[in-house]
Amino acid sequence: MTTIAFIGLGNMGGPMACNLVKAGYHVNAFDLSDAALKVVTDAGARKCESALAAVEGATIVVSMLPAGQHVDSLYLGNEGLLQKLKAQTLVIDSSTIAPETSRKVAKAAKESSIRFLDAPVSGGVAGAAAGTLTFICGGAENDYNEARPILEAMGKNIFHAGGSGAGQVAKICNNMLLSILMCGTSEALALGEKNGLDPKVLSEVMKQSSGGNWVLNGYNPWPGVMENAPASKGYQGGFLVDLMSKDLGLALDNAVTNKAPIPLGSLARNLFQLHGQQGHGKQDFSSIQNFYRDSE
Repeated sequence: MTTIAFIGLGNMGGPMACNLVKAGYHVNAFDLSDAALKVVTDAGARKCESALAAVEGATIVVSMLPAGQHVDSLYLGNEGLLQKLKAQTLVIDSSTIAPETSRKVAKAAKESSIRFLDAPVSGGVAGAAAGTLTFICGGAENDYNEARPILEAMGKNIFHAGGSGAGQVAKICNNMLLSILMCGTSEALALGEKNGLDPKVLSEVMKQSSGGNWVLNGYNPWPGVMENAPASKGYQGGFLVDLMSKDLGLALDNAVTNKAPIPLGSLARNLFQLHGQQGHGKQDFSSIQNFYRDSE
């Protein structure tokens, strides 16, 4: 079977790597966290002491890192992987980073005869564990077609958005819309509750009305309304406020570069940044509900 180097085994990368092992791939795993690395090696991956060690013998590299500077350093730094990988190695970067950074790495990869896809994901920690993630890919179509079986071992919905950086653009557009829907839904539920309505009843009304949206259908932010939602688990797990703030920052930077007006996206970014600064950065992003509940 194909040997895959998987670098970055956090809340998302760890379950993704485990699903590759379950699918029968040989996985060389590396992370700076020994605890994160142990979870994946216990599942059957091979423990590696460095990213360079992980890519030895691998024809596919998957990375899932926190931010653009980490991706830049991994591939383009003094000990960057692009200097070490064999020609025609396929790199799949599932980090959510600025499109410009993805395009920069993709250009350098091409110059080294390395194939590079940006393939950020949607679906959260639960989707990573269940293998139901959505992958949004940017890069050459032939490379996308080759990567698809590997992505299908980790996800349910696989899209080719276009050329290099297109996956990142689509991801930040999606998350900007998601943040706006979460803020709007939380605002409406809080207003209804202050007028004596049961949030569960109001949610059902809005689900079947013109205000229906993905948040109401599967990720209700009001505690106790939806049993398996993070809101009913103390806002633990899921997608962190700090990560949503990061993604909204990427959207804002991109909008400035492209002179695109995003008034609602900018407002959502301010709300999530303020919420995070108030001590909620490590909670699920649906905890923005408490921003509205606590206000008078």
